[in-house]
Amino acid sequence: MALAEAQDGGLLRIQAIAERQRIPKRFLEHILNDLRSGGFVESRRGVTGGYRLARPAQSITVREVVEYLEMPGPGNAPASGARSEAREPADEVLQEVWSLARSALLEALQRWTIASLCERARELRRQRGELMDFVI
Repeated sequence: MALAEAQDGGLLRIQAIAERQRIPKRFLEHILNDLRSGGFVESRRGVTGGYRLARPAQSITVREVVEYLEMPGPGNAPASGARSEAREPADEVLQEVWSLARSALLEALQRWTIASLCERARELRRQRGELMDFVI
């Protein structure tokens, strides 16, 4: 969201993002490297360098980011058991519940884009009086 809120898609330095988000710089470096590998952000080295979104904020869904960073893909799914014969019914039920929960979560996250998160944060700031909005 910090990158999406940058002025005119400008570059943000890691230190500025870390201070704003109140997270350690080293931890943020790992996150940004992962996001860069996933094609969500791009970086530029040097004194005038920094990070910015690689695509418009309205085209990046929260689902895409969460799936890329957090959720196991088909090849990374937890093992269903060492036995190839019939699974324990309790295991099957739990697997079914987790599958339904994952589907519901992903469906909910698909409704939000990075841009819509930023807009919602602006609304909350306005409601709390943290953002002055003068309209003439």
